Amino acid sequence: MKLNHVNLSVQDVPAARSFFEQYMKFTPADSKPNDTLSVLNGTDGFVLVLMNESLNKEGNTSYPDAFHVGFYLGEEAEVISLYEELQKGGITVEQEPQRIRKTFGFYFYLQNVLIEIAA
Repeated sequence: MKLNHVNLSVQDVPAARSFFEQYMKFTPADSKPNDTLSVLNGTDGFVLVLMNESLNKEGNTSYPDAFHVGFYLGEEAEVISLYEELQKGGITVEQEPQRIRKTFGFYFYLQNVLIEIAA
């Protein structure tokens, strides 16, 4: 069995789509991007769906405290490079890359989603 996709509920679909395309190298799968839903393909075949939080019928727009999405890079130098690229792009990253258990990386929020970058 293979995990096919993850659907993230976000406040601003176009901004999140732009982030994942620019920094995480996802490519758009939808022919007509819109403000409500976006489907993105990862370089490894993984599919990321971004859905506007207004589509949550019950109004639940928050994630559990420990919920996060992790991206693993091959080397520590790639982690540092992405950290620097995010900072240059105006993305708020409050924590510098550091040892985290058996990895090297950092965490930051994109809208209401905690993201981990590690190697």
